[in-house]
Amino acid sequence: MKSNWRNKIWPANLLLAASAAFSGAAHAVNDLPGGPSVRQLNLPVGVTKIAQEQHFLHTVMLVLCTVIFVAVFAVMFYSIWKHRKSVGHKAANFHESVVVEVIWTVVPFIIVILMALPATRVLVAQKDTTNADLTIKVTGYQWKWGYDYLKGEGEGLSFISTLDASHRALSDAGARGDVPDNFLLKVDNPLVVPVDTKVRIITTANDVIHAFAVPQFGVKQDAIPGFVRDTWFRAEKVGDYYGQCQELCGKEHAYMPIHVKVLAAADYTAWVDGKRKEAAAKQDDPNKVWTLPEMLARGEKVYAANCAACHQANGKGAGPIKPLDGSATVLNADHKLQLHTVLNGQNNGAMPAWKQLSDTDIAAVVTFTKNAWSNKTGQLVQPAEVLAERGK
Repeated sequence: MKSNWRNKIWPANLLLAASAAFSGAAHAVNDLPGGPSVRQLNLPVGVTKIAQEQHFLHTVMLVLCTVIFVAVFAVMFYSIWKHRKSVGHKAANFHESVVVEVIWTVVPFIIVILMALPATRVLVAQKDTTNADLTIKVTGYQWKWGYDYLKGEGEGLSFISTLDASHRALSDAGARGDVPDNFLLKVDNPLVVPVDTKVRIITTANDVIHAFAVPQFGVKQDAIPGFVRDTWFRAEKVGDYYGQCQELCGKEHAYMPIHVKVLAAADYTAWVDGKRKEAAAKQDDPNKVWTLPEMLARGEKVYAANCAACHQANGKGAGPIKPLDGSATVLNADHKLQLHTVLNGQNNGAMPAWKQLSDTDIAAVVTFTKNAWSNKTGQLVQPAEVLAERGK
């Protein structure tokens, strides 16, 4: 009986093992330059002086602590074994030893000081954001990043960076089969900076606490609503570098990547020129009167890029996120109600303010929601209405 039972079970086990191996191979990914590595155990060496010094300090401290750990426990276990009762040793009976107490106080104190000095030097350097060549404000939103170039080459540029839609769709489908090495790290608009340039990053947030972090740069700075914090980096190597929001910020926290593209000086200048031309081309005539089909086409794109993450593509919302399909505010003929919500947010930031969008984009997305799904109102919102409401 046992033999027959084993003969039946073994093929099934082999089939399961083969299936697991095949599944693992199908999901195999490679190291991502500028991002995480497969089976990475240590900090990345990094492409900034700060990151390299952090890596060096981490390694030195780890070795030092390991040596102390081994030495202390080696002496302890040797003493326990060598002076055990079974070989005739008796416990010593003494009250105190000033020499021993001085040694175990002074030696650790010296070790801590020697560890603190280089660590303090690096920490102070991390906080020195003076004399920056380029200043960028980074704003955390649920669940995207806003980049505003405040000072230096590129001053005046502003854009939103969101997870690439194809990666989100792949994740929603269960990420079956082959996945790209930069899975859930690809964005539509990466942050672009020049190489060998001191870049000051000013962080804040629009809704909840986020954290801007790029391990290859050795930077991590909280982005807190109502507060301004800053950090800096100077990338010494051209390339693509990745990070993620490192502060739990809601249900879409995993879909908030950071992609920083470091370019040579000439390439960065060309990128800035291209972005300025792109922005100029997108400038809308404030006096233009849009048709309903034009607004619907544009609004659908704005909604997909900025609203669908919370309100869902079908407008039904999810959990505490209210649906737009059938919403009384959306269906109301008084456009000011919905415009006020979009421009100013509501529920203490649960619905963020979207003042950073242009008047035309806001008019387009409001028009889209008033006519999408079952909301067939036929209502059309013009940019002039948004401009009037924005000024209040």
